Amino acid sequence: MKQAIAACLIALSATLPMTAVQAADAKATAKEPAKAEQTVTKVNINTADAQTIADNIKGLGLKKAQRIVEYRDQIGGKFESLDQLLEVKGIGEKTLAKMRQQLTL
Repeated sequence: MKQAIAACLIALSATLPMTAVQAADAKATAKEPAKAEQTVTKVNINTADAQTIADNIKGLGLKKAQRIVEYRDQIGGKFESLDQLLEVKGIGEKTLAKMRQQLTL
């Protein structure tokens, strides 16, 4: 009986390191495609409509996107700088910092 238990423990201890390696490999492979999918879509805030802005800027809803378009119309239809977005109600420094890489003029 002791020999059977010892044999089971030896077999189990021999397979545990392999499963740990396999699990680590599986995690690494699962993360790789995510990196490839993280392409940033830039939205031109001088030409995009509110729906396009809302759909493509992470964390920005339709209401704020509409405010961006309304403000753009108020200033003559063209932003000269992304910092002008700070004048839009609901967009502060933190919000602008989060979406700056997704925007273009």
